[in-house]
Amino acid sequence: MTSRKYCLITPCRDEAKYARRTLDAVTGQTAPPALWVIVDDGSKDETPKLLAEYAARFPYIQIVTRADRGARKVGGGVIDAFYSGYETIDPSEFEYVCKLDLDLDLPPGYFAGLMDRMEAEPRIGTCSGKPYFFPEGTADEAVRFPLTDPGAVGLVSEMIGDEHSVGMTKFYRTTCFAQIGGFVREVMWDGIDSHRCRQLGWIAVSWDAPELRFVHLRPMGTSQKNWWTGRVRHGFGQYFMGTAPVYMLASAVYRMTRPPRVVGGIAMMHGYLDSMIKGKPRYGTPEFREFLRSYQIACLLKGKKRATEELDARQAAEWHPPPAPEPQARRQEHDG
Repeated sequence: MTSRKYCLITPCRDEAKYARRTLDAVTGQTAPPALWVIVDDGSKDETPKLLAEYAARFPYIQIVTRADRGARKVGGGVIDAFYSGYETIDPSEFEYVCKLDLDLDLPPGYFAGLMDRMEAEPRIGTCSGKPYFFPEGTADEAVRFPLTDPGAVGLVSEMIGDEHSVGMTKFYRTTCFAQIGGFVREVMWDGIDSHRCRQLGWIAVSWDAPELRFVHLRPMGTSQKNWWTGRVRHGFGQYFMGTAPVYMLASAVYRMTRPPRVVGGIAMMHGYLDSMIKGKPRYGTPEFREFLRSYQIACLLKGKKRATEELDARQAAEWHPPPAPEPQARRQEHDG
C-alpha cells in the first residue's frame, strides 16, 4: 500500500524571473503535493509577492521567510534554507519528500511518474527525470510536454548520469532520506547523497524518459556569478566528496565537450587541484571514500552503466530499510 503523499521543500532567492513557470507547473500536476513549503531565503525582487499570490490560491503552499544574508549562497546555503523548511514538517506524515528548485518547468505528470516507478521498485530511494536547458542567447520560450525531441525546440541536455537523482529535483522516500542522514551542508551534497544511498543498498536513479524530461530555466552551475565560478566550485565539491584524481581528470575531460566547451573542464580541474594543494577538509569516513573510489574505478574500467548495475546487485544485501515511523499526532495519542 502507498499513500502517494509527498511534500515539496523549495529554497529560493530572487527567483521572480522563473518562479511563475515553476509555480504553474507544480500546481498543474496530475498528482499535486500534499504540502509545498517554499523557503524565501531573503529575496529582494518580486519573489515574495509572487509566493504570496500563489499561497492565497493554493492551501497546500506554505511560505517560510528567512532573513536576508546579503547574497545568494549555493551549496551549504541552499541546504540551510532547505532545512528551514524541512524542520517545519513532520516527515512521517509523507511517504516522499522532495527538494525542488524554483527555476524549473515540469511536465504535468512528473511527480506521478516518479511515484509510479518507485512503487514498482521498492529499493529506489531517490530518483528524478532529466534536465534540459536553452543555450545562452537563445529564446527562453514555453515548450510542449512531453519532450519527445528536445533538440527540435533548441534544448540541450545537462548530461546527468543515470546513477544520480538531479539536485534541482531530489525526490526521496522519507525513510531513505532519514537513513542516509539527509543532505550534507556543503557543495556536492547532491552527489554525496546518491553514493550514501548505494552504500546502504538503496538505488539512486534518473530517467531520460520523454514524460519525465523537464526544462531547467537556469542552467547548472550558473546560479552564482558565472560558468567559471560554478565549474571551479564543482571541482572543489568533487575533492570534498573524495573523488579519486584519475576519475576527476576523466570527468573534467568529458565536461570539456559540454557548454562552456573546454574552459568548463579546465575550471573543474583548477577547483579540484587547488583544494588538494591547500589540504581542504573532506567529507565522511575513509570507508565511504574507499566505497566511492572503488565504484569510480569500476566506472572507468567497465563503463558507468555496467558498474552501477553490478554495484546495485551486490549492495542488495546491505538494504535494510527502516519501518515507516508513525505520524507525531498518532504517537501522542498512543502515549496519552
